[in-house]
Amino acid sequence: MKIAVYGASGMVGSRVAAEAVSRGHEVTGVTRSGGEVPVGVRAVQANADNVAAAKELVAASDALVAAIGPSRTGGDHQDYLDAVDNLIAAVQGTATRLIVVGGAGSLVVNGNRVVDGPDFPTEYKNESLTVSQALENLRASDVSWTMLSPALVIAPGERTGDFRLGLDEPIGDHISAEDYAVALVDELETPAHNRKRFTLGY
Repeated sequence: MKIAVYGASGMVGSRVAAEAVSRGHEVTGVTRSGGEVPVGVRAVQANADNVAAAKELVAASDALVAAIGPSRTGGDHQDYLDAVDNLIAAVQGTATRLIVVGGAGSLVVNGNRVVDGPDFPTEYKNESLTVSQALENLRASDVSWTMLSPALVIAPGERTGDFRLGLDEPIGDHISAEDYAVALVDELETPAHNRKRFTLGY
């Protein structure tokens, strides 16, 4: 399978790219800065809002993975939404899948989004609201998309391959970035959540 990973030098994107390569897939790692990508990954420097680059990658890929997120340094969050919308437009009318790395804030407990709860950390609220909007944009599209939301805490750790999957409700309270990558590549290899969001945790 040919997979293009936007954000391939980041915590999640680098692990997704490495996991896919380890399973024999042909991976293109796309970064804004030209940052280092895992061994075996073909590096491309481009922004996710670059229309021409996205269309070129779509034409050469079976799937696009968007391991990107809103700015955490004061940048305009609309830039992230525009980038996701550009990737939606790029795969429109093609057989290429779009897999988006989501957040835990859009998960639902008792009918209410986690991000709207009184205990949700203030410092992550704006970012989570923005990613939640991206999920709504995906749902409003007619492309082949999937969003994978991690557990409430995701951090570098071990690749165990032992985790639980869920749909819209949180599953466990944490997940390693390595196991997140396992679940995402599993979904690429064996699609089970087309036009759906799902989640995982321990």
